[in-house]
Amino acid sequence: MKLGILALAVLAIAAPAAAKDSLGVFDSWAAFRDRETPRCYAIAKARNNNRSAAYKPYATVGTWPKRGIRGQVHFRLSNKLATGSKITLRISDKSFALTGGGTDAWAQDKTMDAAIVAAMRSANQMSLRAQGASGGNIVNTYNLGGAATAMDAATVGCASLR
Repeated sequence: MKLGILALAVLAIAAPAAAKDSLGVFDSWAAFRDRETPRCYAIAKARNNNRSAAYKPYATVGTWPKRGIRGQVHFRLSNKLATGSKITLRISDKSFALTGGGTDAWAQDKTMDAAIVAAMRSANQMSLRAQGASGGNIVNTYNLGGAATAMDAATVGCASLR
């Protein structure tokens, strides 16, 4: 097991360990099911490119079947955002202006979620950029190898949790 995948597993068990079922590890991404909530998600740790990180950045694409939510994108940032900071996600030649606050960022709506997920399926990496509260730049980069398979595993994993 790669060290990065082990870190994904640690991220996934930050909540109660008994609530998580592993749905698989796919290159840089993993998929989990939480029957208690119920929800399923694909998750990846950012590449280690920010030495001044206050937090462990990660990206998730989640499904909450009882809420009718599928493919919702969420990012935990490596540092706290500056008030009013622009948050930009770049995937290949596409840019997305995200919303967020504190240490979190999301797509602005379901349409943007779908566009981000579609772009993730055909790219090798994505990078999120914003201004940090301490004045420095936040740059979190993710490998997308295995992302499509992990997102599919999360969707299928929640099919029976309706």
